[in-house]
Amino acid sequence: MTGDSQLDWWQRPDLFYQNKKLIFAGHNVNKLAYQFGTPSFVYSSARIEANLKRIRQALDDAGLAGRSSIFYAMKANRFAPLLRFLKQTGGCGIDACSPNEVKHAVSCGFQPSEISFTATSLSKNDFAMLDRYHGLFMDCDTLHAIRSWGELNPGSEIGIRINPAAGIGRACNDRLQYAGCTTTKFGIYREQFEQALELAAEFDLTVSKIHFHTGCGYLTPELDQLDHVISEGMKFVADAPDVKRVNIGGGLGVPHLPEDQALDLAQWSAVLNRHFGKRDLHIEVEPGDYIVKDAGLLLLAKTYVETKRDTLFVGVDAGFNIAPEPAYYGLPFQPVTLFLDDSPLRPTHVVGNINEALDVWYENAPLPDLDQHDYLALINAGAYSSSMASNHCMRGEFSEFLLP
Repeated sequence: MTGDSQLDWWQRPDLFYQNKKLIFAGHNVNKLAYQFGTPSFVYSSARIEANLKRIRQALDDAGLAGRSSIFYAMKANRFAPLLRFLKQTGGCGIDACSPNEVKHAVSCGFQPSEISFTATSLSKNDFAMLDRYHGLFMDCDTLHAIRSWGELNPGSEIGIRINPAAGIGRACNDRLQYAGCTTTKFGIYREQFEQALELAAEFDLTVSKIHFHTGCGYLTPELDQLDHVISEGMKFVADAPDVKRVNIGGGLGVPHLPEDQALDLAQWSAVLNRHFGKRDLHIEVEPGDYIVKDAGLLLLAKTYVETKRDTLFVGVDAGFNIAPEPAYYGLPFQPVTLFLDDSPLRPTHVVGNINEALDVWYENAPLPDLDQHDYLALINAGAYSSSMASNHCMRGEFSEFLLP
């Protein structure tokens, strides 16, 4: 590893410059771009497995060994080879949020009993399709869901997704929060919780799980807020006598900027220990973002370099539609060159090929003279990128590859 810490903050043992060439998961990235073409997402199976193991260890360190489960939030990335790899590791189940996600997870080898389902605004057809998967566990997000599932499966166990009216997100980004001051569609609020329990009782449903997921992308500075969110969520647990499991959602983030530090999993673990270490509860967590985000790169080809007024632009052959997080949530994807040269760095706007004003990958990225460079890579493209892609402007084509 080499360079100014403000420029190479993202480097680590499996993503770094060696002999001035960018190496990812043991591969020369320039060769990957030439071989696979662009735009292409490349994912490191080794990094995914390492991220999963860190979460597992943190749960064990919280005193939850043997009474905690990890459910990979499949909406983060549904690439079939990646899902099959997760199944083979045996370290997690699946958190699904649509009937087709359940179907896809089963096609990749997961049993319905390994899938926890939580969704909102479900139709009668949705419920009918989900009812075919015996063993699937349903977390009900609305009174409507409790009633609909109860009509199909009276006498069964369910979870209730609650909204504690307290949210958390990276750097207080309210676009990443599921709960907070603004009333959202997610979960059942305190004001309706008693009604939810009564409705479950009408169908002889046992509420054995409380589920709350209040935001995403949080890092160490937000852990005090996570502590508060869990405290608010546990007030619901206290009023539901049959609860055996608590799902605290996902939300664990990764660094996006030089000033970001990696989430301190020891502190995260300590928060869980304070709340659950001495309670007879099984804890579930669904960290899709943390597991796959920093395990992915998006490889792009340069299309042009041009100065407009006093701003230097570099165009690339893909737009925000195939990886929308920077445009939708303000989460930047750091652009990096695939090899180092000695030219001076200049602030450069990296822009895509979509005819929309928000098609900006990164503003004022410190990049060298790009005349010698054919490609760029965007880091942190493993989650909420390909899975959120669209065919806007009919430029939705891309490739995906899972690296060993």
